Amino acid sequence: MSWQLNELQTLLAQHQGWEVKLSEQSLVISNEDGIDAFLAVAGEQILVEVLLFAQTEVKDVQTLNETILRTHKMFPLSTIGINDVNGQSYYTAFGSLSSQSKAESIVIEVATLFRNVEAFIDLYQEYL
Repeated sequence: MSWQLNELQTLLAQHQGWEVKLSEQSLVISNEDGIDAFLAVAGEQILVEVLLFAQTEVKDVQTLNETILRTHKMFPLSTIGINDVNGQSYYTAFGSLSSQSKAESIVIEVATLFRNVEAFIDLYQEYL
């Protein structure tokens, strides 16, 4: 069974402290700390990501990028990339899993991403 957004919305809304809203082709999952994660289902994959900070906020992009490449593996189930949003580059934390994953795995992925985002921000704060 592949997950649909309406099923994922019902599943994730059961998690205490999360608010889940349908927004066009994705879900917006907000936690109690005010972090918004965006979840989408694309074919065989579920992708969930959080915007960390704009590239324009970074003092030295090359040094930060090297640090990220050396440290991101310290954080389970999440990695960092750069995406363009409205013509501006943003660092994002994201995780992905199969669209046929068990419900428990999906909840773990989102919860872990929220935890990792806070750790990423703390770890890379000196570069901003």
